[in-house]
Amino acid sequence: ESKAIIEIVNNFSDKSVGCVSSVDRFVDTDGVVSGEGAYVRYEMALRSLESRVNTLVGLSGSFFSARREVCRNWAPDLQSDFNTLLNSIRLGLRGVADPNSIGYYKNLDDQRKEYERKERTVVRGISVFMRSLSLLNPVRYHFFAWQLFSHKLCRWLVPFAMIGALLSNLVLAASSAFYQVMLLAQATFYVLAFLYLLTQQLPNIGVLRLPSFFVMVNISILDAWIRYFRGQRIVSWNPSKR
Repeated sequence: ESKAIIEIVNNFSDKSVGCVSSVDRFVDTDGVVSGEGAYVRYEMALRSLESRVNTLVGLSGSFFSARREVCRNWAPDLQSDFNTLLNSIRLGLRGVADPNSIGYYKNLDDQRKEYERKERTVVRGISVFMRSLSLLNPVRYHFFAWQLFSHKLCRWLVPFAMIGALLSNLVLAASSAFYQVMLLAQATFYVLAFLYLLTQQLPNIGVLRLPSFFVMVNISILDAWIRYFRGQRIVSWNPSKR
């Protein structure tokens, strides 16, 4: 832990850096790559690229560091990791990931707890985003405005795109063999996902677990939007027991 702290502090020698994030690694008890593990690897790859090109769009909530001036306008009712990064951007600073500072997590075996965690995370993220719409201004925030739009908002809009794609296929399949095949592929994907989510009796194989994780995440995002527009806000964070 002390070595990780030293590595993070060293990043602040770059005066353009306002906050530094650790990277996440998920450990499965049986060593199999789970949906969560694959998702986190993808997310960490994105963070590595973002650090090299411009700035991160989010920090690891479990372990991050920020300059004192970044934390002066602290908002206790907002998601600290996301909001700290946005505060850095407002000050003309950037966020980076430190590959030598690693946080290890055990995957959640309970799908219900995983769903609830994702839902809480997105509700809190949307709350921060809605208070930071000015950061979408490309004239002032340049490339970061695109990063925020594509990395955060577009990701949270995926459930609506999935619903639109399914409804479109249902209409187009009546007059096109190509869309009939696409509809069959969609149906197979969702059947496998829901079978795994509901029964968890299918073989513990990544190609079966990944669809279920993808569907579960996007249902939780859709649920988070509904809760947000109903006025629900989550001020405090209670970690899931792993």
